[in-house]
Amino acid sequence: MERERDRGGSGGGRDESGGGGGRFFQRRRPCRFCTEKGSIDFKDVGLLRNFLTERGSIVQRHISGSCLGHQRELTTAVKRARHIALISFAEER
Repeated sequence: MERERDRGGSGGGRDESGGGGGRFFQRRRPCRFCTEKGSIDFKDVGLLRNFLTERGSIVQRHISGSCLGHQRELTTAVKRARHIALISFAEER
């Protein structure tokens, strides 16, 4: 017996519109630091806060859009800023 699998979504198959069907693909954004040629400094608290969540954790690389090298520099800068108390470790209540 064959079951009908029409659930209303595109489901990976091709539809009549010829759009290629299937999964949604979005081009990866370029690294902010590579395009601006700027350096990451642990004393620049305003810049570092853009890469922290409300709870104080560091934003992941695929969300922030930074490349691997700059994400590592960013992580080191955030940890240094936390260590000398420029940025708090967690959200203040």
